[in-house]
Amino acid sequence: MTFQEKLIEKYTKEGYLVIKHVRTNCNGIPDLQLLKDGKSIFIEVKEGKDTIKPLQEFRINQLISLGFEAYCLHETKGVIFP
Repeated sequence: MTFQEKLIEKYTKEGYLVIKHVRTNCNGIPDLQLLKDGKSIFIEVKEGKDTIKPLQEFRINQLISLGFEAYCLHETKGVIFP
């Protein structure tokens, strides 16, 4: 099971509606969107040696500036951005 699949399973069990963004009209949008209690959380998921890209950092900052919780989560390093 991938790290992303584990996160989807974990947050689903916690009562979130988890949406996996595969392709959107907005490049760099985080991989997962978690919905619960009128709130939306965005998580960019990284595994292995994968690193966050500048556009992904831009989108996370943009979402935060709009009032959402957003971050990049690495499978072994934890939160790596912001």
